[in-house]
Amino acid sequence: MYSLKKVRGHVLVYDRNGNFLFSADNEREAWEEIETYEEHTP
Repeated sequence: MYSLKKVRGHVLVYDRNGNFLFSADNEREAWEEIETYEEHTP
């Protein structure tokens, strides 16, 4: 589970514990990055 927050034209992505993971330019890019993140996280 992830949280996405829009801040100043960017999308910030947090994990289920509220830890910041990364930022993206838009929501579509954020979900693409989440997929990549999941592929490389044990």
